[in-house]
Amino acid sequence: MNDRLLAPVAVVVALLVVAALSVFVVGENEFAVRTRFGQVQQADYAAGLHWCWPFERIERVDRRVLAQRLQGESFIDAAQQGLSVDIDMSWRVRDAAIYLHAGASSSAEAAVAARLADALRSRLKAKYAQMSLAQILTAPRGGVSDELIAQLAPAATGLGVEIIDARVKRIDPTDQVANAIYARMQEAYTVQARELRAESTAAADRVRAEADRNLAEITATANREAQRLRGEGDAQAAAIRARAYGANPEFAAFYRSLQAYRNALGRDGDILVVQPDGEFYKYLRSPARH
Repeated sequence: MNDRLLAPVAVVVALLVVAALSVFVVGENEFAVRTRFGQVQQADYAAGLHWCWPFERIERVDRRVLAQRLQGESFIDAAQQGLSVDIDMSWRVRDAAIYLHAGASSSAEAAVAARLADALRSRLKAKYAQMSLAQILTAPRGGVSDELIAQLAPAATGLGVEIIDARVKRIDPTDQVANAIYARMQEAYTVQARELRAESTAAADRVRAEADRNLAEITATANREAQRLRGEGDAQAAAIRARAYGANPEFAAFYRSLQAYRNALGRDGDILVVQPDGEFYKYLRSPARH
C-alpha cells in the first residue's frame, strides 16, 4: 500500500475506534451510569443510543424486579424457642448511582442484597422476640407486615433500591424445640387419655349402679305382685272350698279323707299302725254306706 494512503486509513480507523468507544446503547430493562475516573457523570439515560468520551466507563444496572431468598434464618420467639425461617424478598433499583456506590464490591447486586437481608433480619428478630410461636405461625406473611416493610424504607433508600415485597415462606422449630413440643403434646394426650378413661369408668359404674337399682326395684315389685296374686288366689281357693264344704259336708269329709289316705299311704316303706275299725278307715271299709 502506498505510504501516502496509509496515514489517512490509519486516521479513519482511529476515528472509527474512537466513535465506537464513544457510543453506547441503553436497553429498556437497564440503567446506564456514566463514570469518569470513578466519579458518576450521569445516571438518568433513557433507552436508546447515547455517546460518551472514550476514556469514560458505562456501568449497567438491571432495572427489573430482583428476588432473593433468605433460607434457614435463625430466630427466637418470646419463649426463647429457636425457629428456622425461610424468607422471600423482592426489590428493584431506583437510583442506579447510589446503588453502585452502595455495592462498591465487584458484585453490587450481592452486596446490596446482603445489606437488605441484614436490615430485614434485624427488624424481624426484634418482632419475633415479642411474639409467641402460635402468634408467629398465624400471623399474615409470617409477621412481615406492611409496617415492618415500611420501617426498612430508609435502609433501602440509602442503597438506591425499593423493597417490593417480603414474606415468610416456611417456619420450622429447631430439632430441640420440635422434640420438646412433641414431648408436651404426648404428655397432654396421655393426661387426656387418663381423664377419658376415668370418666368412662365412672360412667360405667353409674350405669351399672343404675341397672342394679332398677333390677332390685323391678324384682321387689314383681315379688310383691306375685305375693299379692298368690294371696288372692289362696283366698279365692279357700272361699271356693268353704262354699263347697258348706254345700255338702259329707263330700267335704270324704275329700279330706282321700287327701289323708294319699298323704299317709302314698309313700313306699312307710308303716302305719291304727285300729282297723277306727274312724280313719271308715270310707275304706264300707264306702257305699257313707
